[in-house]
Amino acid sequence: MKDLSATAKKYLLEIARITIEKKFESILYEPDNIPGELNFNSGCFVTLHDKSGNLRGCIGNFRNDINIVYNVRDMAIQAAFHDPRFQPLKKEELDNVVIEISVLTPMQKVEDIDEIEVGKDGLYVKKGFFSGVLLPQVAVEHGWDRYEFLSYTCMKAGLPYDEWKKGGVEIFKFQAIIFDENEFKN
Repeated sequence: MKDLSATAKKYLLEIARITIEKKFESILYEPDNIPGELNFNSGCFVTLHDKSGNLRGCIGNFRNDINIVYNVRDMAIQAAFHDPRFQPLKKEELDNVVIEISVLTPMQKVEDIDEIEVGKDGLYVKKGFFSGVLLPQVAVEHGWDRYEFLSYTCMKAGLPYDEWKKGGVEIFKFQAIIFDENEFKN
């Protein structure tokens, strides 16, 4: 996946912020003047942190049947108002939130765990009805090696820590273009 221009990144971040602002007025924001560079379908995650760096919401998907602009818009709403780990965002909290976007590549099945590159790959694990995902930046933020990364992804899926060692777990990797509003502060 090639990188996005600064203009495209800023546009997606603005879409996410405006969408959340408009949602407080019960309006579904309709993006316009979409840069041609963003004329592609992709999965994404929208992550909200408070200014101290604490997670405030994070939701995304791997859909490749929706334009990235509309997927970012929809995931911004989900992250702000529907992440079950947090209370819905309040209007007065919005100024204290930093928005991060991860634009995802398609998933690739991992046949050998040595294929996993910490710092480059995100992980998705699946076994039966259980599934969980961790974005590439999570392993780096916590200083995990690939084994810890696999273990914590299993735990995120509701599976035992070492389930990936036992077989029957499908492991997928993906990459992401990751950017946030702090990159564009003056």
